[in-house]
Amino acid sequence: MSAALGGAAIVVPNLFFALSLWAAARSGRASVARFLVGEFIKVAATLALLVIVAGAYRDLHWLALLAGMFVALKANLFVILIKA
Repeated sequence: MSAALGGAAIVVPNLFFALSLWAAARSGRASVARFLVGEFIKVAATLALLVIVAGAYRDLHWLALLAGMFVALKANLFVILIKA
């Protein structure tokens, strides 16, 4: 459960950031400022989710949480390595 929560703390903000950039690109309103603000919000949301998980889940295993975060952050590299 800890690994899943760690992965979700990374994947969920990244998903919303990607959807925001996609919507901005489709509407023609993409800009560097929008990207930077979105990136800041993504990092803040990731940190907030990690704080919420640490406070709310009493049986948290920190090593599993960090492993889940690592796998979520490196998922695109794993896909490239598997396809190569």
